[in-house]
Amino acid sequence: MAASAVAFWHTSSLFSLFLLFPVVTANENTTSYNFNTTVFGEQNVTFNFTDNYTTTPPTEFDSTTPTPSSSSTDEPVQPTLPTEPLPVSGRLLTPVTSVDRLCPCDEHKDVCDINCCCDRECNEEVALFTGCSVDAVSGNKQLCSRDVASYALRTTIDGYSELQSSIQKETNYDILCIQTQNRVDGFSHPSPALPTDSNFDSLFKQFTSFLFGSEENSGQASTAELQASSGYQYGDVMVTAGVSGQRGMFWLPAPSVTADCMDSSPAAFLKDQSSRCSRNVVLEQDCSTLLALSMGTYTSIQLFAGKNKDAAVVPVEVASVVLQSVDGTQTELQISGGENLSPALLNPTLCANVVLKVAYVIKYNPAGEIVNVAVSLVLGFFSEAALPLEQEFHITFIQENVGEVAIHYSGNPGYVVGLPLVSASRTADGIVRSIDPRDTLSLLHSAEDQDCLQGPQQRSPVLFGLDSVSGCTLRLEDAANCSLVFQVLLDVLRGPNYPQYVASFGNSPLDYPLDWVPIKNDFSPGESCSIPLSLHLEIEWTKYGSLVNPQAQIVSIKEVIQTNTTSLEMLTGGSSVLSISSSVAFIPVSAAALPGYRAMPTIDAKLPFDFFFPFV
Repeated sequence: MAASAVAFWHTSSLFSLFLLFPVVTANENTTSYNFNTTVFGEQNVTFNFTDNYTTTPPTEFDSTTPTPSSSSTDEPVQPTLPTEPLPVSGRLLTPVTSVDRLCPCDEHKDVCDINCCCDRECNEEVALFTGCSVDAVSGNKQLCSRDVASYALRTTIDGYSELQSSIQKETNYDILCIQTQNRVDGFSHPSPALPTDSNFDSLFKQFTSFLFGSEENSGQASTAELQASSGYQYGDVMVTAGVSGQRGMFWLPAPSVTADCMDSSPAAFLKDQSSRCSRNVVLEQDCSTLLALSMGTYTSIQLFAGKNKDAAVVPVEVASVVLQSVDGTQTELQISGGENLSPALLNPTLCANVVLKVAYVIKYNPAGEIVNVAVSLVLGFFSEAALPLEQEFHITFIQENVGEVAIHYSGNPGYVVGLPLVSASRTADGIVRSIDPRDTLSLLHSAEDQDCLQGPQQRSPVLFGLDSVSGCTLRLEDAANCSLVFQVLLDVLRGPNYPQYVASFGNSPLDYPLDWVPIKNDFSPGESCSIPLSLHLEIEWTKYGSLVNPQAQIVSIKEVIQTNTTSLEMLTGGSSVLSISSSVAFIPVSAAALPGYRAMPTIDAKLPFDFFFPFV
């Protein structure tokens, strides 16, 4: 009989091993509760349940838990999806079934399964356990944050097993995890509707409809969510005031999974944002009707200064309006209040006064209350040939009564991969840099059919650690005046306000000239007429500091300009089009780390002069 019981225990253990769930547990502050039960009348077994959140466990097992059976071939029972409409709160609901009530190794009803530490039927039998067949039970692994129940055994001084149980939060760092869900049961997700030819337009309007500043379906902010503090805190969604006094959210359009604009993206307090997205519009239908193209959509917004009900209303003030012509030239308009700047269809293929760029500047006080909101807009002409329409949106926060404007660092102290290089120029007063983070060392931004000498040139900042190549095309008929083309093309490759120095660290101060690396340039144009064919930046950097936390430091930057040595006709091969390129390469020059050894300690002991008396 004993041999049969032992064989049954081993079989159950081997079967339960296949039900282990791999988890990564993040430790948090916990509180423990002890429950004592009597074993054989004398020994005590302690159950330690650790909890890091407040919850009310259900009194019965939930129906979503598969019913265990003695057969290992039975399929688990799938949960039944509710038929009622889904809630629209957008908040992660508490699951009906707590994770501590899930037990995959509980195969027998009302019977304790040996070595199944999560079996609630096991009380006195725990003292005889040799190990937990299931060490951890996790919730829905699709969620970004979920509960994990962990089980372990330890041996008491009397030789019996003692169960330790804890419930902790596990963080899933997958970019495709579910942050919030609105399922009632909290454990199942229905299959989404697949886009087809018949329902694609309705799905597109449902998820990307224009909600910026609209009163209908604007996401009302409930009073329960308003905190006791009157001002906003970092990351809070700013509240807008409607015409009839209702509260909504302040939206800032941004690209979604694709480059299309998603207008239901909220703007967070104290978080500077910059985005560029595109819209597919039909000029004849959308020029004068689509709200996203109208200036009034972005200027008729009113924000609450704080989160309280009685907070003051701050209207949006128009700081400047710039009109951009068809060829890209810009002129600032003097607004007196009587102009009609609404989008207008000039002809079937050209729409005027279309919003191309929106920039908000929000001023706040130390209490977190909004003091002033200013907006600057760029209006321009948009033709059907330039579809899709590209729009830019920016928002910047400035604290009230602050003398110095905040300087954006690219690392503290070492550079961070992906952040722009910090550049500056030298004047009689010392090192000077622009407060605009976009005004830095940059390269050409590659675009389709980009001509080197015609039209505005888009720039992209040089980002630390990222090699890049871009360029433009030069037509030989435009290069008739060689000396003029040489200087114009060189300015196009270098960009406006070409800097002279680059900061060695991401936070190099201006009053430390030795922390700024000069841009080396050995270029000297020849006597004969030549034009630059390429501009290449070689940036050498090293790892500075401790091996535990090395910091990236730029030690050298060199500009290499290549010009033509033969005639342009020979370079083009008869195509009359020449490619001009600009590139940047980051070269690591860190020396290999060498191990260091401490010197052996030496003994420098001084003895008294009569230590060996009377022997010496």
